Amino acid sequence: MRNVMLILINSLGKAGLDKLERALMFGAGILVILAFVTGSFQMSREWLTFLFRWLHVLSGVMWIGLLWYFNFVQIPSMPKIPDEQKPAIGKVIAPTALFWFRWAALATLVTGLILAALNEYILEAMLLGYFKGGKATFIGVGMWLGLVMAYNVWMIIWPNQQKALGMVAASDDEKKAAARTAMLTSRFNTMLSIPMLYFMVAAQNLG
Repeated sequence: MRNVMLILINSLGKAGLDKLERALMFGAGILVILAFVTGSFQMSREWLTFLFRWLHVLSGVMWIGLLWYFNFVQIPSMPKIPDEQKPAIGKVIAPTALFWFRWAALATLVTGLILAALNEYILEAMLLGYFKGGKATFIGVGMWLGLVMAYNVWMIIWPNQQKALGMVAASDDEKKAAARTAMLTSRFNTMLSIPMLYFMVAAQNLG
């Protein structure tokens, strides 16, 4: 099995799998083929709702994955990195990660709201299911936590990271304060991600 996989991977490598855009194109191609072969592609409102649920999950994986990357990997690792190597993080890796981070947050928010509208529970969910419990309450709690987190990304983390990374003019003291504010807000979002994910999953399994 291992040898077969290595042969397949090396063959795809010759076809350009080393480039991210090629990997994404191959993935999309496999998806289209399998969707038609298995009959999971259907032109219906039900399938459209499913499509936005899938896009919502896809965006959420990118968003929360990067949030946890920052908090579990990058931030704890920074003190261990030699000073002469830190500019590579601040000038190359962090700006790219923040680009995907903030747009994934927005995509998760937008697809989630569209999904809620298609399922016709957006108002009830925003009102937390009138506190009666069940799916509307669960998804509502998850939605509000997600809204707060997305607000923090765009209105607090991103503006402060721009200062901390030197992307906008700021004094050394302002950069230091901005970096701490961005870090603490990122920690706050990590904290909220735990109950947010719980209630999102609860809405699908306990409601």
